[in-house]
Amino acid sequence: MASPNALTFNVTRQNPALIPPAQPTPYEFKPLSDIDDQEGLRFQFPVIQFYRRNPAMDGKDPVKVIHVAVARALVFYYPFAGRLREMADRKLVVECTGEGVLFIEADADVRLQQLGDSLHPPFPWLEELLYHVPGSDGVVNCPLLLIQVTRLKCGGFIFAVRLNHTMSDVFGLYRFLSTVGELARGAEIPSVLPVWQRHLLNARDPPHVSYTHHMYENTRALIPLDIMVQRSIFFGPAEISALRHRLSPHLHHCTTFELLTACIWRCRTIAISPGPDEEVRIMCIINGRGLFNPPLPTGYYGNASAIPVAISTAGNLCKQPLDFALELVMKTKSEVTEEYIKSVADLMVIRGRPHFAVVQTYIVSDVTHLGLEDIDYGWGKAVYSGPAKGGVGVIPGLTSFYIPFKNKKGERGIIVPICLPANAMEVFVKEFQMMVKREDEDIASGVARKSSISIGRTRL
Repeated sequence: MASPNALTFNVTRQNPALIPPAQPTPYEFKPLSDIDDQEGLRFQFPVIQFYRRNPAMDGKDPVKVIHVAVARALVFYYPFAGRLREMADRKLVVECTGEGVLFIEADADVRLQQLGDSLHPPFPWLEELLYHVPGSDGVVNCPLLLIQVTRLKCGGFIFAVRLNHTMSDVFGLYRFLSTVGELARGAEIPSVLPVWQRHLLNARDPPHVSYTHHMYENTRALIPLDIMVQRSIFFGPAEISALRHRLSPHLHHCTTFELLTACIWRCRTIAISPGPDEEVRIMCIINGRGLFNPPLPTGYYGNASAIPVAISTAGNLCKQPLDFALELVMKTKSEVTEEYIKSVADLMVIRGRPHFAVVQTYIVSDVTHLGLEDIDYGWGKAVYSGPAKGGVGVIPGLTSFYIPFKNKKGERGIIVPICLPANAMEVFVKEFQMMVKREDEDIASGVARKSSISIGRTRL
C-alpha cells in the first residue's frame, strides 16, 4: 500500500449549499463578547473526524443523516446560521438572519484503510476533504460554519468543519458537534442546551486593566512563511517517562501538559536559533470556564480562554535544564483567574481589540480532555477527531495542539502537530530525540532509542 502521505484520490463534490435551521428562529442582533472579537481570533479553525463503517448503519446515508441533524441543531444554535457584522469600535455582532451554514456533500474513491494506520495531522489531502469555497472564509458577512461530509468506498465517512473562531473556541465547537451527534441518533433536544450570555465576558464599566498582559505587547512576525512544513510528534508513556526522569524531584507533580509544553518550547527555541539575549515566549491557552465564581454556564459556547505568556531569554531557556522552562510554564498557568480574564476583556476595549504578540512566540492548546473523539453521529466513535492541522491562525506556525491519540502499537498518548521552517524542523527533531532519551537506558544498551515522529510534510 502506498504511503498515506503520497496517496492521491478523487473527490466528487456536489455544489455547496446552505443549511438553514429546520424551524423558524428569532431575527435579532447578538453582540459577541469582548473576549470573542479580539483580533487574534479573527480566523477560520478546521476540525476533522474520521469514521469507520458500522454494519448496523448499512443502508443509511451519513450525508443525509448529518444534513438533517445540522438543520435541527441550528434551531438551538441559531446564531451560527447568521452572519457577523462589524459595528463601531470594531465590535462584532451576529445578525441572526437564519441564512444557514455552508454544507458540501462529497464522495471519495478511497477506503479508510488506505489513508493510513495512524490518522493524525498533517493531512496532505485536507483541501480535498474540506473544500475552500471561494469567498466563504471572511470574518464578517460570510457563513460562520463550513461543513463537508465525504463518503468513503468502505462505508465509512469523513466529517470536516471549518469554524469562524470568533464565534466559539474548541470547547464551544465540541458542544455544537455533540448536539449534532445526539440529534442524529434520535434525540429530540440536546442534553446540554446552548447558552449565549456573551455579556459575562464583556469589559467592565469603566474598564480596568488589573494585570500586565505581556501577550499583547508586540505584533511583528519574524518567522518566514513560505518554507513552513508540518510534522507530528507522539508523546507516549515512554517519552513522557523519559522527560519526567530529567526533572528534579520537587517538580515531579507537574501535569503532562506542563511537561510537554516545557519540552517543546525548549526544543523549538533551539531549532529557530534566536540570539541568546533575544526574548522568547510561550503562550498557554487556558480554559477559563471553571475559574469564574459561579462557573460559566455548562452550555456556554463562546470563547472563554486566556493566553498567559511565559518569557525568557533564548540563552537561558536553551542552556538551563528542563526544570527552568517547566517552572516558568507552571507559574504562568497559575496566574489565570477570573479577574485575569476580566482584565483581558477590559484591555480589548481600551486598546481596540489588538492581536496578541507574535515575536518569537509559540502557542499551545490542550484538547486531550474535550472528548472530541467520542462524538457519535450513529456510526460510533471517531478513529480520529480533532484539529485538522497545526499552525492555525492569522500567522502560520504559531500554534500547536495536544491531541489524544493511539499509535499503531496500541499505546495511548498525545500527538502534537509542529509547524516550522524546513531547516529548523530538522534541528527540532534532533533536539526532541535527545530530550526523550533515557540516559540510563542508553548507557545500558549503547543504542539511542528512536522517538515516534511522523515525517509527513505539508508546505504552507
